[in-house]
Amino acid sequence: MIEFKESIYSFYVYIITNTYRTTFYIGVTNNLNRRLQEHNKNIEKNKKTFAAKYNLKDLVYYQKFGWVQQAIAREKELKGWRRKKKLDLIKAFNPTFKSLNHLFEQKVEL
Repeated sequence: MIEFKESIYSFYVYIITNTYRTTFYIGVTNNLNRRLQEHNKNIEKNKKTFAAKYNLKDLVYYQKFGWVQQAIAREKELKGWRRKKKLDLIKAFNPTFKSLNHLFEQKVEL
């Protein structure tokens, strides 16, 4: 069994959605600000990605981890959930379902 002690790193599991809150994308990153900008850039330039195809750009949920293994395990867990359970998780974290992008906005050169 792996024992996780304190870490100096940050990894995030996040959920983004579209304006109408109809489709979700769950991902993992070590830099949420940069990753959100990448999703937005793909919406503009690369329409082939899942997030771009469904115009997913609003952050509605995130969870921070110190170890990448924990973040990946959580991502896999969330991806296995049914829609109702995901909605309940998001509403418990973000009751108004508002976009949380502003919490991580800083311009980064991509």
